[in-house]
Amino acid sequence: MANIQTLDPDASPLAYYGGELRRRREAQKLTQPQLGDIIFCTGSLIGQVETTRKIPTRDFSERLDAALGTDGTFSRLVGLVLRSQLPTWFQPYADMEAKAAYISTYQAQVVYGLLQTEEYARAVLATGMPDDLEGLLAARIERQRILDREKPPLAWAILDEAVLYRPIGGHEVMRAQLQKLLDYAAHRWMRIQVLPFEAGEHASLAGSFNQLRFDNDPEIVYTEDVISGHMTASPETVREASLRYAHLQATALSVEESVARISRVMEERYGDRPWPEERGMA
Repeated sequence: MANIQTLDPDASPLAYYGGELRRRREAQKLTQPQLGDIIFCTGSLIGQVETTRKIPTRDFSERLDAALGTDGTFSRLVGLVLRSQLPTWFQPYADMEAKAAYISTYQAQVVYGLLQTEEYARAVLATGMPDDLEGLLAARIERQRILDREKPPLAWAILDEAVLYRPIGGHEVMRAQLQKLLDYAAHRWMRIQVLPFEAGEHASLAGSFNQLRFDNDPEIVYTEDVISGHMTASPETVREASLRYAHLQATALSVEESVARISRVMEERYGDRPWPEERGMA
């Protein structure tokens, strides 16, 4: 007799998802391989999701709903599952980010998380040597869905020019990432500015920070250190951050000039040509 793992659906959102998948599958008298054939995956993957060894994706969840006739149940559950994969200290910020009416961010090291391509995000997240890289990656991609809403938050991102040059993930990954930034040039709700090297000293040499504004809640400021994140609604901190951000906006290139700078870096540094070491110039 097969050894069926007992699930505690109250243990976590992932366990509830897995238990519900098993219950719905068995109710339709489908084996794991049979359901896998229907939604174009392996029976092993079905089993791994049911037993919480694999994180479901949104695409997987949508295919489950179609196959099992579950009226969007798994598509709704997967948002909770993916949010639960975020670090505990980051989850409160992610919840607030999803509610924000206006997001402003200055990023000194990497592209803002909501604007990252999947492969760029993978490379960034891997630097933290996480136990479950795929779960964190899926959670980050899920966060980006707020920009695809019918009415997304108004977002303003200032990127230090160093971000454009730092070769995270390699040549092709960086080219695709910069192209994604350029694609946002026509986005109604997003504005991107580059803080150029020639700006010299500026109002946020201390590092990156985010500000979130809401329709009915106090504004908050969020910063991170090497271990965790810090969120505050202190009026004094909010005023100081707002002043610094205003100075950054005034110092940065205009939106149009920023598009030109990103385009130039993309072609000059990540264009379709050999790297220096490939030309014997290492």
